[in-house]
Amino acid sequence: MNLTIEKTKNPMPKPAPGTALGFGRIFTDHMMIMEYDKGQGWHDARIVPYGPISMSPASTCLHYAQETFEGLKAYRSADGRILLFRPEENFKRLNLSNERICIPHVDVDFCVESLKELVKLDKDWVPEEDGSSLYIRPFVIGNESRLGVKDADNYLYIVLLSPSGAYYPEGLKPVKIYVEEQYVRAVRGGMGFAKTGGNYAASMLAQHTAHEKGYSQVLWLDGVERKYVGEVGAMNMFFVIDGEVVTPELDGSILAGITRKSIIELLRAKGMTVTERKLAIQEIADAADAGKLQEAFGSGTAAVISPVGELKWGDKVMTINNGEIGPIAQYAYDTLTGIQWGRIPGPEGWVEEVCRV
Repeated sequence: MNLTIEKTKNPMPKPAPGTALGFGRIFTDHMMIMEYDKGQGWHDARIVPYGPISMSPASTCLHYAQETFEGLKAYRSADGRILLFRPEENFKRLNLSNERICIPHVDVDFCVESLKELVKLDKDWVPEEDGSSLYIRPFVIGNESRLGVKDADNYLYIVLLSPSGAYYPEGLKPVKIYVEEQYVRAVRGGMGFAKTGGNYAASMLAQHTAHEKGYSQVLWLDGVERKYVGEVGAMNMFFVIDGEVVTPELDGSILAGITRKSIIELLRAKGMTVTERKLAIQEIADAADAGKLQEAFGSGTAAVISPVGELKWGDKVMTINNGEIGPIAQYAYDTLTGIQWGRIPGPEGWVEEVCRV
Protein backbone atom coordinates (compact mmCIF):
# COMPACT_ATOMS: atom_id res chain seq x y z
CA MET A 1 0.00 0.00 0.00
CA ASN A 2 1.21 3.47 -0.82
CA LEU A 3 1.37 6.19 1.79
CA THR A 4 0.62 9.74 0.67
CA ILE A 5 1.76 12.76 2.68
CA GLU A 6 0.03 16.15 2.81
CA LYS A 7 2.04 18.64 4.83
CA THR A 8 0.26 21.27 6.84
CA LYS A 9 0.27 24.83 5.53
CA ASN A 10 -0.44 26.20 9.00
CA PRO A 11 2.08 24.73 11.47
CA MET A 12 1.02 25.04 15.09
CA PRO A 13 3.32 26.71 17.61
CA LYS A 14 5.39 24.16 19.49
CA PRO A 15 5.51 24.25 23.29
CA ALA A 16 8.35 26.39 24.59
CA PRO A 17 11.11 24.62 26.55
CA GLY A 18 10.03 24.18 30.14
CA THR A 19 6.31 24.14 29.33
CA ALA A 20 4.29 21.77 31.53
CA LEU A 21 3.17 19.34 28.84
CA GLY A 22 1.02 17.06 30.96
CA PHE A 23 -0.36 14.04 29.09
CA GLY A 24 -2.49 13.91 25.96
CA ARG A 25 -3.46 17.58 25.85
CA ILE A 26 -1.26 18.86 23.00
CA PHE A 27 -1.15 17.36 19.50
CA THR A 28 1.32 17.70 16.67
CA ASP A 29 0.84 19.11 13.17
CA HIS A 30 0.00 15.80 11.48
CA MET A 31 -1.87 12.54 11.92
CA MET A 32 -2.25 9.37 9.90
CA ILE A 33 -5.52 7.97 8.57
CA MET A 34 -6.26 4.69 6.77
CA GLU A 35 -9.67 3.33 5.77
CA TYR A 36 -11.18 -0.14 5.54
CA ASP A 37 -14.15 -1.23 3.45
CA LYS A 38 -15.46 -4.78 3.33
CA GLY A 39 -14.44 -6.38 0.05
CA GLN A 40 -11.65 -3.86 -0.50
CA GLY A 41 -9.56 -4.14 2.64
CA TRP A 42 -7.39 -1.36 4.05
CA HIS A 43 -6.78 1.49 1.62
CA ASP A 44 -6.05 5.20 1.20
CA ALA A 45 -3.28 5.41 3.80
CA ARG A 46 -2.32 9.03 4.22
CA ILE A 47 -0.60 11.49 6.52
CA VAL A 48 -2.61 14.70 6.73
CA PRO A 49 -2.73 17.86 8.86
CA TYR A 50 -4.12 17.23 12.33
CA GLY A 51 -7.78 18.16 12.64
CA PRO A 52 -11.36 16.98 13.13
CA ILE A 53 -12.73 13.97 11.28
CA SER A 54 -16.20 13.65 9.82
CA MET A 55 -18.41 10.96 11.35
CA SER A 56 -22.05 10.01 11.17
CA PRO A 57 -23.94 10.20 14.48
CA ALA A 58 -24.95 6.62 13.66
CA SER A 59 -21.31 5.48 13.46
CA THR A 60 -21.09 2.00 14.96
CA CYS A 61 -18.22 2.83 17.35
CA LEU A 62 -20.43 5.37 19.10
CA HIS A 63 -23.21 2.89 19.79
CA TYR A 64 -21.54 -0.50 20.17
CA ALA A 65 -18.00 0.41 21.31
CA GLN A 66 -16.26 -1.39 18.47
CA GLU A 67 -12.84 0.20 18.88
CA THR A 68 -9.29 -0.69 19.87
CA PHE A 69 -6.18 1.34 20.58
CA GLU A 70 -2.49 1.23 21.46
CA GLY A 71 0.01 3.44 23.23
CA LEU A 72 3.75 3.78 22.64
CA LYS A 73 6.35 6.54 22.61
CA ALA A 74 9.10 8.14 20.58
CA TYR A 75 12.20 9.30 22.46
CA ARG A 76 14.88 11.89 21.71
CA SER A 77 18.34 10.63 22.66
CA ALA A 78 21.10 12.91 23.91
CA ASP A 79 22.91 12.61 20.56
CA GLY A 80 19.86 13.69 18.56
CA ARG A 81 18.36 10.38 17.48
CA ILE A 82 14.59 9.82 17.50
CA LEU A 83 13.92 6.29 18.76
CA LEU A 84 10.99 3.90 19.00
CA PHE A 85 10.81 1.08 21.54
CA ARG A 86 9.62 -2.31 20.21
CA PRO A 87 6.87 -0.78 18.01
CA GLU A 88 6.09 -4.06 16.26
CA GLU A 89 4.93 -5.49 19.60
CA ASN A 90 2.27 -2.79 19.84
CA PHE A 91 0.85 -3.54 16.43
CA LYS A 92 0.89 -7.29 17.07
CA ARG A 93 -1.09 -6.62 20.23
CA LEU A 94 -3.42 -4.30 18.33
CA ASN A 95 -4.29 -7.24 16.10
CA LEU A 96 -5.02 -9.44 19.13
CA SER A 97 -7.41 -6.76 20.37
CA ASN A 98 -8.87 -6.44 16.87
CA GLU A 99 -9.63 -10.15 16.76
CA ARG A 100 -11.59 -9.98 20.01
CA ILE A 101 -13.66 -6.99 18.82
CA CYS A 102 -14.19 -8.40 15.28
CA ILE A 103 -12.03 -5.74 13.61
CA PRO A 104 -9.90 -6.68 10.57
CA HIS A 105 -6.17 -7.11 11.12
CA VAL A 106 -3.78 -4.34 10.16
CA ASP A 107 -0.46 -5.05 8.46
CA VAL A 108 2.15 -4.85 11.24
CA ASP A 109 5.10 -4.00 8.99
CA PHE A 110 3.16 -1.29 7.16
CA CYS A 111 1.96 0.23 10.42
CA VAL A 112 5.51 0.39 11.77
CA GLU A 113 6.93 1.94 8.60
CA SER A 114 4.09 4.46 8.21
CA LEU A 115 4.47 5.39 11.88
CA LYS A 116 8.14 6.12 11.28
CA GLU A 117 7.19 8.45 8.42
CA LEU A 118 4.69 10.27 10.64
CA VAL A 119 7.18 10.66 13.50
CA LYS A 120 9.89 11.76 11.07
CA LEU A 121 7.59 14.46 9.69
CA ASP A 122 6.83 15.76 13.20
CA LYS A 123 10.27 15.05 14.66
CA ASP A 124 10.63 18.60 15.98
CA TRP A 125 7.72 17.91 18.32
CA VAL A 126 9.66 15.23 20.25
CA PRO A 127 10.48 16.97 23.56
CA GLU A 128 14.07 17.47 24.66
CA GLU A 129 13.43 17.71 28.42
CA ASP A 130 14.61 14.81 30.55
CA GLY A 131 11.89 12.19 30.93
CA SER A 132 9.61 13.75 28.31
CA SER A 133 8.61 11.92 25.14
CA LEU A 134 6.25 11.90 22.18
CA TYR A 135 3.25 9.76 23.05
CA ILE A 136 1.81 7.83 20.10
CA ARG A 137 -1.84 6.74 19.99
CA PRO A 138 -2.88 4.39 17.13
CA PHE A 139 -6.55 3.42 17.23
CA VAL A 140 -9.21 1.72 15.12
CA ILE A 141 -12.92 2.53 15.17
CA GLY A 142 -15.93 0.97 13.50
CA ASN A 143 -17.29 3.71 11.25
CA GLU A 144 -20.30 2.27 9.47
CA SER A 145 -23.38 4.49 9.55
CA ARG A 146 -25.89 1.97 10.84
CA LEU A 147 -27.80 1.00 13.98
CA GLY A 148 -27.97 -2.68 14.83
CA VAL A 149 -25.57 -4.91 16.75
CA LYS A 150 -23.18 -6.26 14.14
CA ASP A 151 -19.49 -5.81 13.39
CA ALA A 152 -19.00 -2.92 11.01
CA ASP A 153 -18.19 -3.09 7.30
CA ASN A 154 -16.16 0.13 7.45
CA TYR A 155 -13.31 1.19 9.76
CA LEU A 156 -10.89 4.03 10.34
CA TYR A 157 -7.31 3.56 11.54
CA ILE A 158 -5.84 6.77 12.93
CA VAL A 159 -2.56 7.67 14.62
CA LEU A 160 -2.17 10.77 16.81
CA LEU A 161 1.05 12.18 18.28
CA SER A 162 1.18 14.10 21.55
CA PRO A 163 4.26 15.55 23.27
CA SER A 164 4.03 14.54 26.93
CA GLY A 165 5.92 15.47 30.06
CA ALA A 166 7.74 13.26 32.52
CA TYR A 167 5.38 10.94 34.41
CA TYR A 168 7.27 11.71 37.62
CA PRO A 169 8.40 15.35 37.29
CA GLU A 170 9.54 15.37 40.93
CA GLY A 171 11.21 11.97 40.89
CA LEU A 172 10.16 8.34 41.18
CA LYS A 173 7.93 8.17 44.25
CA PRO A 174 5.94 5.16 45.51
CA VAL A 175 2.15 5.33 45.21
CA LYS A 176 -0.67 4.06 47.42
CA ILE A 177 -2.90 1.31 45.98
CA TYR A 178 -6.46 0.32 46.96
CA VAL A 179 -7.65 -3.27 46.44
CA GLU A 180 -11.13 -3.21 44.89
CA GLU A 181 -13.52 -5.83 46.31
CA GLN A 182 -16.98 -4.70 45.15
CA TYR A 183 -16.54 -4.27 41.41
CA VAL A 184 -14.70 -6.37 38.83
CA ARG A 185 -12.98 -5.21 35.68
CA ALA A 186 -12.77 -8.40 33.62
CA VAL A 187 -13.20 -12.17 33.65
CA ARG A 188 -11.52 -14.97 31.75
CA GLY A 189 -13.25 -15.31 28.40
CA GLY A 190 -14.15 -11.63 28.38
CA MET A 191 -12.24 -8.65 26.98
CA GLY A 192 -9.69 -8.10 29.73
CA PHE A 193 -6.73 -8.91 27.49
CA ALA A 194 -7.89 -6.51 24.74
CA LYS A 195 -6.89 -2.86 24.71
CA THR A 196 -10.33 -1.40 24.17
CA GLY A 197 -12.12 1.55 25.71
CA GLY A 198 -14.80 -0.54 27.43
CA ASN A 199 -12.21 -1.98 29.81
CA TYR A 200 -11.20 1.50 30.91
CA ALA A 201 -14.79 2.70 31.25
CA ALA A 202 -15.44 -0.27 33.56
CA SER A 203 -12.64 0.90 35.87
CA MET A 204 -13.73 4.51 36.39
CA LEU A 205 -16.18 4.11 39.27
CA ALA A 206 -13.72 2.12 41.38
CA GLN A 207 -11.03 4.66 40.54
CA HIS A 208 -13.23 7.43 41.96
CA THR A 209 -13.73 5.39 45.13
CA ALA A 210 -9.99 4.87 45.50
CA HIS A 211 -9.32 8.60 45.11
CA GLU A 212 -11.94 9.43 47.74
CA LYS A 213 -10.10 7.14 50.15
CA GLY A 214 -6.75 8.79 49.40
CA TYR A 215 -5.36 6.14 47.05
CA SER A 216 -4.03 6.79 43.56
CA GLN A 217 -4.80 3.48 41.83
CA VAL A 218 -7.04 0.41 42.02
CA LEU A 219 -5.73 -3.15 42.22
CA TRP A 220 -8.29 -5.45 40.62
CA LEU A 221 -9.05 -8.98 41.79
CA ASP A 222 -10.25 -11.75 39.48
CA GLY A 223 -13.91 -11.57 38.51
CA VAL A 224 -14.86 -15.12 39.52
CA GLU A 225 -13.38 -15.99 42.91
CA ARG A 226 -12.49 -12.41 43.88
CA LYS A 227 -9.20 -13.52 45.41
CA TYR A 228 -6.50 -13.54 42.72
CA VAL A 229 -4.58 -10.38 41.85
CA GLY A 230 -5.07 -8.92 38.38
CA GLU A 231 -3.71 -5.58 37.24
CA VAL A 232 -3.65 -2.00 38.52
CA GLY A 233 -5.49 0.62 36.49
CA ALA A 234 -3.53 0.73 33.24
CA MET A 235 -0.54 -1.20 34.61
CA ASN A 236 0.58 -4.78 35.16
CA MET A 237 1.77 -5.69 38.67
CA PHE A 238 4.93 -7.25 40.10
CA PHE A 239 5.54 -8.39 43.70
CA VAL A 240 8.87 -9.40 45.21
CA ILE A 241 8.17 -12.11 47.81
CA ASP A 242 11.12 -13.61 49.66
CA GLY A 243 13.46 -12.96 46.73
CA GLU A 244 11.07 -14.22 44.03
CA VAL A 245 9.60 -11.75 41.51
CA VAL A 246 5.96 -12.76 40.95
CA THR A 247 3.57 -11.32 38.38
CA PRO A 248 0.01 -12.51 37.62
CA GLU A 249 -0.15 -14.95 34.72
CA LEU A 250 -1.74 -13.94 31.42
CA ASP A 251 -5.03 -15.81 31.79
CA GLY A 252 -7.03 -13.71 29.32
CA SER A 253 -8.32 -11.23 31.88
CA ILE A 254 -5.34 -8.84 31.95
CA LEU A 255 -3.41 -6.96 29.30
CA ALA A 256 -0.21 -8.50 27.97
CA GLY A 257 1.89 -5.42 28.65
CA ILE A 258 4.92 -4.78 26.45
CA THR A 259 6.65 -3.08 29.38
CA ARG A 260 5.74 -6.13 31.48
CA LYS A 261 7.24 -8.47 28.88
CA SER A 262 10.40 -6.36 28.65
CA ILE A 263 10.87 -6.27 32.43
CA ILE A 264 10.51 -10.04 32.69
CA GLU A 265 13.14 -10.51 29.98
CA LEU A 266 15.54 -8.01 31.59
CA LEU A 267 15.23 -9.47 35.09
CA ARG A 268 15.64 -13.05 33.88
CA ALA A 269 18.69 -12.04 31.84
CA LYS A 270 20.16 -10.69 35.10
CA GLY A 271 19.63 -14.09 36.72
CA MET A 272 16.59 -13.21 38.83
CA THR A 273 13.75 -15.66 39.40
CA VAL A 274 10.60 -14.31 37.76
CA THR A 275 7.42 -16.38 38.03
CA GLU A 276 4.17 -15.86 36.14
CA ARG A 277 1.37 -17.53 38.11
CA LYS A 278 -1.86 -17.06 40.00
CA LEU A 279 -1.24 -14.86 43.01
CA ALA A 280 -3.86 -14.59 45.76
CA ILE A 281 -4.24 -11.33 47.66
CA GLN A 282 -4.16 -13.44 50.85
CA GLU A 283 -0.69 -14.69 49.89
CA ILE A 284 0.48 -11.09 49.58
CA ALA A 285 -1.03 -10.21 52.97
CA ASP A 286 0.58 -13.27 54.58
CA ALA A 287 3.94 -12.34 53.05
CA ALA A 288 3.58 -8.81 54.44
CA ASP A 289 2.84 -10.18 57.92
CA ALA A 290 5.87 -12.48 57.71
CA GLY A 291 8.16 -9.68 56.56
CA LYS A 292 8.65 -11.36 53.18
CA LEU A 293 6.87 -8.79 50.96
CA GLN A 294 9.94 -6.87 49.85
CA GLU A 295 8.67 -4.82 46.90
CA ALA A 296 5.64 -4.12 44.73
CA PHE A 297 5.53 -2.12 41.51
CA GLY A 298 3.40 -1.56 38.45
CA SER A 299 4.59 -1.38 34.85
CA GLY A 300 3.18 0.36 31.79
CA THR A 301 3.99 2.61 28.85
CA ALA A 302 3.19 5.88 30.62
CA ALA A 303 4.99 5.39 33.93
CA VAL A 304 7.40 2.60 32.89
CA ILE A 305 7.70 1.64 36.57
CA SER A 306 5.40 2.77 39.36
CA PRO A 307 6.64 1.61 42.79
CA VAL A 308 3.98 0.83 45.40
CA GLY A 309 4.59 1.99 48.98
CA GLU A 310 1.24 1.09 50.48
CA LEU A 311 -1.46 -1.49 49.71
CA LYS A 312 -4.91 -1.39 51.35
CA TRP A 313 -7.07 -4.54 51.34
CA GLY A 314 -10.22 -4.13 53.38
CA ASP A 315 -9.14 -3.01 56.84
CA LYS A 316 -5.58 -4.21 56.31
CA VAL A 317 -2.98 -1.63 55.31
CA MET A 318 0.39 -2.99 54.15
CA THR A 319 3.41 -0.70 54.08
CA ILE A 320 5.93 -2.01 51.56
CA ASN A 321 9.69 -1.42 51.86
CA ASN A 322 9.10 1.43 54.32
CA GLY A 323 7.21 3.29 51.61
CA GLU A 324 10.31 3.56 49.42
CA ILE A 325 11.24 2.26 45.99
CA GLY A 326 13.02 -1.10 46.12
CA PRO A 327 16.24 -2.14 44.33
CA ILE A 328 14.54 -4.36 41.74
CA ALA A 329 12.03 -1.68 40.74
CA GLN A 330 14.85 0.86 40.56
CA TYR A 331 16.97 -1.45 38.41
CA ALA A 332 14.05 -2.13 36.06
CA TYR A 333 13.29 1.58 35.74
CA ASP A 334 16.90 2.67 35.20
CA THR A 335 17.61 -0.08 32.70
CA LEU A 336 14.43 0.20 30.68
CA THR A 337 14.47 4.00 30.46
CA GLY A 338 18.19 3.88 29.68
CA ILE A 339 17.45 1.64 26.69
CA GLN A 340 14.43 3.68 25.57
CA TRP A 341 16.32 6.99 25.59
CA GLY A 342 19.39 5.44 23.96
CA ARG A 343 21.68 5.89 26.97
CA ILE A 344 22.56 2.20 27.25
CA PRO A 345 22.42 -0.63 24.69
CA GLY A 346 19.52 -3.03 24.89
CA PRO A 347 18.73 -6.44 23.42
CA GLU A 348 18.89 -6.59 19.64
CA GLY A 349 15.82 -5.20 17.92
CA TRP A 350 14.35 -3.42 20.93
CA VAL A 351 15.14 0.11 19.74
CA GLU A 352 14.52 1.38 16.20
CA GLU A 353 15.95 4.66 14.98
CA VAL A 354 13.52 6.83 13.06
CA CYS A 355 15.83 9.68 12.11
CA ARG A 356 18.33 12.20 13.48
CA VAL A 357 17.63 15.83 14.28
